Amino acid sequence: MQVPDQGQCSRELDLEEITRKISFLDKWRQIFSCHGLGTNNTTLQNHGGNHTSADETEERTGIPQPKGHGHLPSSSPCSIPKPSIISLKSGGFPISLAMATKLRQSLFGNAIHVFSYDWKKAYFRFHDPFSDLAFALEVEKGGARSIQMAVQGSIIKYLLFTRKGKDCNFHSLCAISKREQEQGLAAALAGILWAAGAAEKATVCLVAGDTYVTSTPDYSGDDFTERLQLFELLEKEATERFIYDHLQCFKGEGSHGVILFLYSLIFSRTFERLQKDLDASTTHLLQPSAGGFLCRQAVLNMILTGRASPNVFNGYQKGKSQEILHGVLTRSDVGYLQWYKDASEDDRLSQVGSMLKTPKLPIWLCNINGKPSVLFSTNRQLLSDWKAEHHFDLYLYSGHPLQNKPGHLTVDTHSHHWERNQHEDEHVPRRRFSPVEMAIRTKWREATINWNGTVPFL
Repeated sequence: MQVPDQGQCSRELDLEEITRKISFLDKWRQIFSCHGLGTNNTTLQNHGGNHTSADETEERTGIPQPKGHGHLPSSSPCSIPKPSIISLKSGGFPISLAMATKLRQSLFGNAIHVFSYDWKKAYFRFHDPFSDLAFALEVEKGGARSIQMAVQGSIIKYLLFTRKGKDCNFHSLCAISKREQEQGLAAALAGILWAAGAAEKATVCLVAGDTYVTSTPDYSGDDFTERLQLFELLEKEATERFIYDHLQCFKGEGSHGVILFLYSLIFSRTFERLQKDLDASTTHLLQPSAGGFLCRQAVLNMILTGRASPNVFNGYQKGKSQEILHGVLTRSDVGYLQWYKDASEDDRLSQVGSMLKTPKLPIWLCNINGKPSVLFSTNRQLLSDWKAEHHFDLYLYSGHPLQNKPGHLTVDTHSHHWERNQHEDEHVPRRRFSPVEMAIRTKWREATINWNGTVPFL
């Protein structure tokens, strides 16, 4: 029998020891991997067994999540392209920690929350030029939708009534080129910011390459707000030119365009004015909802009127505790209508006042059962000539992805055949008419609406 030599046994023992150590290391590597150590994409497991990255969790909820310290890129399917980065220009100045903290507090009530995923991916983009919806922005679900639709009202204002050398008719809205779309967006954003700045100064926020603010225990960074560069413009025309030159920062995919506009709106209004605009009913501008954030009325009113009034009634009224509540003080170019199926007509504080119901131009941002839309007429004189209000056309854009052209409604304020059955229907009026019709009747109470062959929607 052959006996192995001592060297061979030693080599076999060495191989066994190496194999055992590799197995041991593999075991610990799996443990580290399960805990997400060594990567910057910390993974949490939900109840259904699916894995959700910390980045995705933060994007959906707006609540910062702990992250690792490695440098591996996230492979999240919900990742957002990086925003457009500008080079530093003369006249701009970087955001400070105090400004970033105040900005967050104005929005969320604290400096810990960050914007959810639906906000981060929202930007301003049009439907195809030279189409039935060439004038209209594409919008998606989420809290940013109401801002996009409010801006849509100002875009229609520019395209129909402000720009020179164009006829005020519906067909002109469909014959919009890409350049005219961009001009309309720049004019709308600039006009809103200029009004918020009390026609004295507008502030435009853009994203720079450098980071000016670092996170603290009281302020959570989002790798976006901390890189803001602020530009102050002292003329409305200069504001429009500046925005047009940097329009990609608002309309590019991944630009965070809606958030940038909201930041610009707040800085244009200034924290001091904003504090005076708000009242005891509204201390900050966004409210949490279903893991995201929705705009309070103060944001919409700031876009429509330049002032962040928290309520829709005219002037000032006393609340239930005798506190002074702030409403709308002046007529704006674009108005506002709202209707909720569960709203009480006896609630005076929720009733839209004449300042918003009767704007200077026949364009209305509508809030119908919580869904934003825009109603408009191409007749500039509609609200200044009582005869024109007897019989007129309105167009409806809801932003619904399946809508391929504006709804065409004909309103008749002198035909009351529906009143014949008023007695038997007075307890169930909402079963007879569509929500859009009910919203229109908050302005023209005895109107009949013809959908011109279209099935009522929204």
